[in-house]
Amino acid sequence: MRMKSLLLLIAVLFVPALASAKPTEPTADLPGSKDSALLGRFKGSLIVSYEHKGLAEFTLPLSPLEKVAGRKDKMNNNYFEPKQKKDLTGAYTRLVYLLPPERSSLEVLGNYKDEITKQGGKVLFQCKGDECGGSPALGVGGGGGDMSLSMYLYPVSTLTDKDFSLGSCLVRPHLSDRRYLAAELPKQGAHVSVYTYSVAPDACEGAMPNRTVALVQIVEGQAAKNEMVVANASELARSISQEGRAAVYGIYFDSNQAEVKAASSPTLEQLAKLLQSQPSLKVLIVGHTDNVGGYRANLDLSERRAKAVVAALSSKYKIASDRLTPVGVSSASPLDSNKTDEGRAKNRRVEIVEQ
Repeated sequence: MRMKSLLLLIAVLFVPALASAKPTEPTADLPGSKDSALLGRFKGSLIVSYEHKGLAEFTLPLSPLEKVAGRKDKMNNNYFEPKQKKDLTGAYTRLVYLLPPERSSLEVLGNYKDEITKQGGKVLFQCKGDECGGSPALGVGGGGGDMSLSMYLYPVSTLTDKDFSLGSCLVRPHLSDRRYLAAELPKQGAHVSVYTYSVAPDACEGAMPNRTVALVQIVEGQAAKNEMVVANASELARSISQEGRAAVYGIYFDSNQAEVKAASSPTLEQLAKLLQSQPSLKVLIVGHTDNVGGYRANLDLSERRAKAVVAALSSKYKIASDRLTPVGVSSASPLDSNKTDEGRAKNRRVEIVEQ
């Protein structure tokens, strides 16, 4: 009986502590974060979420999002994507800024546009509200409806912030007054995505009602050194002959997607050339991923990507499908540590294995 009373007392004391554990107004940037050297911040804003990768892929929207018939995202939302877009690879920086009270998304985006123009940049696409396409009121959270621009720019599966943190709660909620621009900084060899919006009154358990947020993403195309050589037929043949397998780089996919991108054509041509030169050669087409996103999700993704490569070789290059067996192994066979950007990039690959 005494034990039951003690547990009840602990529960009474503990629940109010949980109820009051909501985000508070930040007084400094998130530890470890910093502005991009290419683009400053709106005066008085603070960084609440930050990520930098030495090498990453990012798709820059250049037109409104449009519904893709028959396709769903991982949260069972109707999938939306822009008809015009630019696929980028390079050093990637993502910053989420919380703006001072009473600042509007119109004012904030206007300041970023002015700064980009001053640096000789060029605005490639700009939209506001319904013009941007997709769900006009959703952040990165939500399922069973229409995909939003937030979900396209920053999929919930890529969130790095802890639950209930400012970085998480300011990108998940319903939003309003959304405005977006995509720009190029030619002198710096970079592209910029700026998305500003106001969060809902109940954002962060009501701690940040109606505040304006800026999601800034920057890709520097020449900043990362890539030491992995795109495959050629002779090198693939040598590797198959000596090792029975060959790692193939230069086959590209959007993040968390399994559609082979057009930029993959040179590598696919070399792979097809190898197979055409050795008509009796049968291979496993093996999809590999890094460890971001979880083993089981990546297992499915790696298999779908392997199947997509088989389909491309069969349909476009007329390689008999019975010579190609798709296999997905997720992150089970890394070539390098997944603790670094460079290692993860090396682990994301397709391999051909002689049968």
